[in-house]
Amino acid sequence: MEEHLLIGITSILLFGIGAQWIAWKFKLPAILLLLISGIMAGPVFGLLQPDVLMGDLLAPFISVSVAIILFEGGLSLSFSELKNIGGIIGNLVSIGVLLTWGIISLSAHYLFPFGWELSILLGAILVVTGPTVIIPLLRQVRPSGQVGSILKWEGIVIDPIGAMLAVLVFEVILSTSVSAATSLAVMSIVKTIFFGTLVGLAGAALIYFLLKRHLLPDYLQNPISLMVVVTVFTASNMLQHESGLWATTLMGIALANQTSARINHITEFKENLRVLLLSALFILLAARVELEGLLANLSWNLFGFLVILIFVARPLAVYISTFFSDINWREKLFLCWMAPRGVVAASISSIFAISLAQNGFEHADQLVPIVFLVIISTVTIYGLPASWVARKLGVAKPVPNGILILGAHEWSLKIAEAIKREGFKVLVADSNWRNIAKAEDKNIGTYHGNILSEFALEKIDLDGVGRLLALTPNDEVNSLAALRFSEIFGRSYVFQLPPNTRGEKGNKDVSSHLSGRTLFNEQLNFEKMSTIIKGDEPLSVQKITDNSTFASFKEAIGEQYIPLFVITSTNEIHPYTVNNPPAPTKGDKVFYISITNEEIQDSTENSSSTSQAIQASDTS
Repeated sequence: MEEHLLIGITSILLFGIGAQWIAWKFKLPAILLLLISGIMAGPVFGLLQPDVLMGDLLAPFISVSVAIILFEGGLSLSFSELKNIGGIIGNLVSIGVLLTWGIISLSAHYLFPFGWELSILLGAILVVTGPTVIIPLLRQVRPSGQVGSILKWEGIVIDPIGAMLAVLVFEVILSTSVSAATSLAVMSIVKTIFFGTLVGLAGAALIYFLLKRHLLPDYLQNPISLMVVVTVFTASNMLQHESGLWATTLMGIALANQTSARINHITEFKENLRVLLLSALFILLAARVELEGLLANLSWNLFGFLVILIFVARPLAVYISTFFSDINWREKLFLCWMAPRGVVAASISSIFAISLAQNGFEHADQLVPIVFLVIISTVTIYGLPASWVARKLGVAKPVPNGILILGAHEWSLKIAEAIKREGFKVLVADSNWRNIAKAEDKNIGTYHGNILSEFALEKIDLDGVGRLLALTPNDEVNSLAALRFSEIFGRSYVFQLPPNTRGEKGNKDVSSHLSGRTLFNEQLNFEKMSTIIKGDEPLSVQKITDNSTFASFKEAIGEQYIPLFVITSTNEIHPYTVNNPPAPTKGDKVFYISITNEEIQDSTENSSSTSQAIQASDTS
C-alpha cells in the first residue's frame, strides 16, 4: 500500500512537471499536455488513483490550490490598465457571461440528455476561462496593444464570478420551491460579495501592514503570505460558501495596486508555486476521469456543442461587449479566438457531479466527461494555432530576438551596428549624453538615463527585445542590470562582461549567482576588449558552409580570433559565452574579431574555454 501511494505521488510530479517542460520546449499549450498526461497516468496506466491517494483531502486540496492560483493572478492586475479597457472588462464579465451562460444552457439541453437543471448548471460552469489557461497562452503568443490586458483581466476576474454562479445554480436546483430558490439566490450573491470583499481586503491589509512595518524577516515573508491567503480563503468560505475565490482574487488585486510595500519577492514565489499547483491539479483531475466516459461522449452532438460554443457564444459575447469600444476588428477577432476553459471548470464539475448523482439527477455522471472533453477541445482548438492566428491578424508582438546593450562606448557601438545590419532590433542605453549622441549618429535606437531607475522600463520600448548585453566598465552595474532584466528576459538571456579583476579571487569578485552569463572569454574584460576592438573597421563575419563543423571557418581566418556572437540560419542571435557557447552549423554566421600575436599573448593561456568549445564543435 505504501509503495502504491509513493508511485502515485511520483506520478503527479513526473507527469506534471514533465508535461510543463515539454510544453515549454516545443511551444505547446501546457494544459493540453497536462490533461493528456493525467489521463495516461490514471485510467490508461493505472499509476495514479487520486481518490485512493488523497481520500477526503482531494476536494479541499483542489479548492485551496485554485484559491492560491487566483491570488497569484490578482497580483498581476494593475488598475492603470483599466483606463482604456475598464468598460470592456465590465461588459465581458457581466453581459458576456450572461450571453454565454444562456447560449450554452440552451445548446446543452437540446444536444445532451440533460434536463434544464443540469443544462443551466453546465452553462454556469463553462462561462469561465481562467488564468490557468489564458496566462500561459498569452506568454506564448505575446499579443500587442490592449488585447493582452483585456484577456488577462477577463480570465482572472471571471473565475470567481463563474464559480459563484455555478454554486448559486447548484444550490437553487437542490431547493424545494421557487420562492426559496429566489430568496437563496439573492442572499447568496449579496453575502458572497460582502464577505468575500471584507475578508479579502482584511487579508491584504494584514500583509501590507506586516511588510510596511518590516515586522517579518525575509525568510518568513513568503510562508506567512501563503498562510494568510489560505486563512482568508477558509474564513470567507466559512462565512459564505464558495466566497473564498472572490476573497483571494480581490486580496491579490489590492496588494498589486498599493505602492508602499514591496511585494516582488512574494509575486515570484507565487509564480513558482502556481506552476507546481497547476501541474498537480490537472494531473489529479484528469486521472479521476473514466476513459469509458470520455469515449462514450465523443459524438456529433459534442461536435455541434463545441461549434456553438466557439463560433456562436464567444463571438456574440465579444462583439456585444466591445460594440462601443475603440478596439479594431483585428483585436476583436483575436478576443473571439481566445476562450479556452481551465481548472475552475474542471474542479467545480468534479465536485458537483458526486452530489448531483447522490440526489438522483439523471445523467449527472456525464457532466464531468463532457466538461473535460470541452476543456481538451477548447485548449487544443484555441491554443495550438493561437500564435499563428495572432500573427495573421497582426496583433502579436515581434519575436524577442532583439538585443538591449548597456553601454554606448565605441566598441559596443560596433557590436550594435553589426547586429542592426543583420535586421535585428538593437537598443543601447547609457547615462552619458556624448555616448548616446554617437549612437544616434549611427541611427541606433537609444535610451539616455540610468537603466536601473524605476522609470526606465516604462520608457524603454522592449517590444521585440529579448536579450541584455551588459558591457559597461562597472562590474556592479553590469551585475545589477543582469539581475533586474533576468526577471524580464529570463536568466538564460542576460549576459555581461567578465569582471575587471582579471581572474583574481577574493572579495573583489561578484558572486556568480548575482551575475549574468559571462561573455566571450574569462580574460576579455572591459579593458582588454577596449584594446582589441579599435579603429573604424566593422566586425568580421564568416558564414559556415561545411556541414556541422568549424573547418571552413578556421581555414579562412586561422586560429587567432575571438568569436562574439552567432546568427543562425533560422534568424536567431546567440552571444558567445564562457559556459555552453553556441555551436554554429551550416548556414550560420559567426561574428568575430581577429587578434595579433601580441594581443593574444597575454590571454592565450587563459582562453581555454572558448578554444575547448570550438574543438568540441569540430569533433561533433
